[in-house]
Amino acid sequence: MHEFYRVYRKKMRPTAIMLLHCPDQKGIISEVTKFITDNKGNILYLDQYVDRQDGMFFMRIEWELENFLIPREKIKEYISTLYAQRYKMTFNLYFNDIRPRMAIFVSKMSHCLYDLLARYKSGEWEVDIPCIISNHEDLRYVAEQFDIPYYVWSIKKDHSNKAEVEEAEMKLLKEKKVTFIVLARYMQIITEKMIEAYPHHIINIHHSFLPAFVGAKPYHQAWERGVKIIGATSHYVTSDLDAGPIIEQDVVRITHKDDPDSLVLKGRDLEKIVLSRAVTKHIQRKILTYNNKTIIFS
Repeated sequence: MHEFYRVYRKKMRPTAIMLLHCPDQKGIISEVTKFITDNKGNILYLDQYVDRQDGMFFMRIEWELENFLIPREKIKEYISTLYAQRYKMTFNLYFNDIRPRMAIFVSKMSHCLYDLLARYKSGEWEVDIPCIISNHEDLRYVAEQFDIPYYVWSIKKDHSNKAEVEEAEMKLLKEKKVTFIVLARYMQIITEKMIEAYPHHIINIHHSFLPAFVGAKPYHQAWERGVKIIGATSHYVTSDLDAGPIIEQDVVRITHKDDPDSLVLKGRDLEKIVLSRAVTKHIQRKILTYNNKTIIFS
């Protein structure tokens, strides 16, 4: 691990992070900041947004726990009692010294997996990766390079054992105390049962700028249409296939000189970048989902 990250971890002080949304009304920022400062909390970050069309208020606030008068195990109770009912507030509370635990699901393509593991190994992310899960043996060697346990459950072509496989996977996820899942080009549809167990905590990478070319060989379809840009989209998984809240998107320009092979290479590079950006925001607790959209805090 780079020396920079060793030093950073030593200096990092415990903080509380709160993401909230509620109907927009006067006094919310004042009340929340007063609650923190009155209890000797030092506010490090505050970002807020008002959706005027829906009349909704969104905020992310982070403060130091050193010298904070309320024990961390009581903070959620205080906020619920003092503000949640009063402002019809929905909120989530996190602590920066409790690291998210990420499971990676893969099939046969390695480009996104390598990128995720490189960022993890370098210390770029404050996250743990207790397992990699796959429906193929192909990428076991990658997991072994990074010394991460690799589990394989083969799914039959007729999907007759899919329910059994997913039950075993969910048992493992629970044992490993996984808090969110990243589908790094995992070529299987996640069922409703797992989605309900990890609502807005399963991140997928889609090989196009949604909505776009559907079905097999999207880059070949794009080439045949003579498109001038290709893209990638990372989103949370919902029961509505490829239509969950979008976290991150990007595009790259192409020309008539590109062929399907060069489009695949450019597309895979883009997929890595877009997926990692989405994962970064999730780890930093800077994503708030509302309806089928995301509020991404800076």
